[in-house]
Amino acid sequence: MLIRSLFFDIDGTLVSFRTHRIPQATVDALTEAKTRGVKIFISTGRPIQFITNLSQIEHLLDGYITTNGAYCFVGDQTVCCHPIDPADVQKILQACDRFDRAAIVVGRKTIAVYNRQPIVDKSFGEGLGLTDLHFDELSNVFRQDILQVTPFITDEEEAQLMPMIPHCVGGRWTKEFVDITQENADKGKGLVAMAAYEHFRIDETMAFGDGGNDIPIIRQAGIGVAMGNGGDNVKAAADYVTAAVDDEGVRKALIHFGVIKG
Repeated sequence: MLIRSLFFDIDGTLVSFRTHRIPQATVDALTEAKTRGVKIFISTGRPIQFITNLSQIEHLLDGYITTNGAYCFVGDQTVCCHPIDPADVQKILQACDRFDRAAIVVGRKTIAVYNRQPIVDKSFGEGLGLTDLHFDELSNVFRQDILQVTPFITDEEEAQLMPMIPHCVGGRWTKEFVDITQENADKGKGLVAMAAYEHFRIDETMAFGDGGNDIPIIRQAGIGVAMGNGGDNVKAAADYVTAAVDDEGVRKALIHFGVIKG
């Protein structure tokens, strides 16, 4: 199978949770793939305001699936945008009140925190390497399209909430929180939208991921690759399981499928 387009999750796939950087072997592999005419896309749960760790490869990137597919773009052109119904946003925040949980509210332009608690800064700072975060006022974000709400709730609390918002979907890639988007937004649907916009065949795509929110794109892509550090549910959904992010997993998979030379 000829692979013409690659899609990469960021955290735990391209970027090491240990170093908060992209391993040099991965940078070199993507550079080689690019010289061979392969297009490279990001596929992340992060909103664009939180994509701060790709400076090593920004010059190689052709487009972005962000906020789990709620906002996808190429350059300054929007490929798709799927905001959450304001009534559903309120239901999520009301659940946060009941559970006494914090939530990140992602607008089209800015981001706010609802019921801010220490777990927000701990999870984003220590876990994702996002420090010195500047959040907007919630009232300002409510004037925008809401692309994603990320409540810091447990699996059990998520199970109680989701039936109340049937037009939304949840993607969890860490035990601390779940990313909630509109039902037409997930990474797999983002890949389909990008393929239509860029005029390439889905069977010529390869997608990499390690978390639960990567399962839709791993299943949708021509070849779905799970990182060795990924969850068992991600590995079960994949066509191929490679090594961990810190063990040249991306490079090894690209060599295995002939995208780059060994």
